[in-house]
Amino acid sequence: QEQLLESGGGSVQAGGSLRLSCAASKRTVGSNCMAWFRQAPGKEREGVGSLNTVVGGRIFYADSVKGRATISQDKAKNTIYLQMNNLKPEDTAMYYCAADTSGAVSDFDVCSMGAVDKYNNWGQGTQVTVSS
Repeated sequence: QEQLLESGGGSVQAGGSLRLSCAASKRTVGSNCMAWFRQAPGKEREGVGSLNTVVGGRIFYADSVKGRATISQDKAKNTIYLQMNNLKPEDTAMYYCAADTSGAVSDFDVCSMGAVDKYNNWGQGTQVTVSS
């Protein structure tokens, strides 16, 4: 079972920035589709963005964060990142890293975000709180 560990959350004022990290215990970064999700209190978990870690690209963003979020990776560190800028109070949520390790991924796979049940590995989450 893959282990994913998120870090980098915190409390910021609106307009601020945070960079979240997700460190994987195995060679997931470079082999699989991975994604960031978030869940606010009382709401369903929603996708933030996803990427094909084989090529470090084919990145998708949810409309709610498009233009403010950047997903990247460092294969050598087996880590993916979520940079969030111009944070808004509605970005307040627990942010989760997820990986789909159910099958091999090629350079050409789209790795669209998909639903929560697409991913079989999850981290414990890191809290992001944005105050107005």
